[in-house]
Amino acid sequence: MTLLNLGSFEDQLLIFGGSYGNLQATQALLQVSEKLGIPASHVICNGDCVAYCAQPEETVELIRSSGIKVLMGNCEQSLANGREDCGCGFETGSSCSVLAEDWYPYCAEQLSLDAKRWMGGLPEGLCFDIEGRRFQVVHGGLSAINRFIFASTSTEEKQMEMVLSDADVIIGGHAGLPFGERLGERYWLNSGVIGMPANDGTRDGWYLLLMPNEGKVHCEWHRLSYDARAAQSAMRKLDRFNGYAESLLSGIWPSMDILPDIERNQRGRRLTLESITIPIVNRA
Repeated sequence: MTLLNLGSFEDQLLIFGGSYGNLQATQALLQVSEKLGIPASHVICNGDCVAYCAQPEETVELIRSSGIKVLMGNCEQSLANGREDCGCGFETGSSCSVLAEDWYPYCAEQLSLDAKRWMGGLPEGLCFDIEGRRFQVVHGGLSAINRFIFASTSTEEKQMEMVLSDADVIIGGHAGLPFGERLGERYWLNSGVIGMPANDGTRDGWYLLLMPNEGKVHCEWHRLSYDARAAQSAMRKLDRFNGYAESLLSGIWPSMDILPDIERNQRGRRLTLESITIPIVNRA
């Protein structure tokens, strides 16, 4: 894994993933960071800038011009290397696989060579320190870029992933559903994504704020409201009206192939998340 060290931070950071070619959600996220006074150097995208939605090239252009930090997701990896599929590891013939056979070639066609070269140069992970705690941001997991890790994924599986890092806190994305869990003295967080809803019957995306304060790091998840109707309209105009386009307004995923039973059973239930406070650690 190519790991970029960002050094130490003393001010709040904003972390998000999964823009998925949703230009309107990406614009809204950057407006939130500006309103909060968070500079681009303190905003991190954990991958999958493009996927399901209508405007991959425009979304990449906006992200690049914003100056935020970006790491490689499986979509960037596949597109940069000219692969035939998105690299999510969907089972052949599954609903997710069939849907990907539509959106992935579209992204590959729409993206410029320059955008694909940029994707190929992105790091696979980012690390930084806050208040004595070491954080590492990945896309899926530490063992694989396309590893799906959910809130219901067993503690044992998460701990096996964490053995591969010396970080106190791992922040992932990819799975599309935000959560936070303490694992002994360490933590696994998922930032959520902004380009698709969280399968909870609302149109909102999610992002994560890390806020240092008095020797602690306060981790807080927030909903992202944006013009989902405009995002759907863009898909319709570009002949991209499919299950994902419907999901933008319904808040329900077109397929649940990747979801464990617990997350399947939460479909359509409005998601709520409690914040997590991580105490300082003395590494001296």
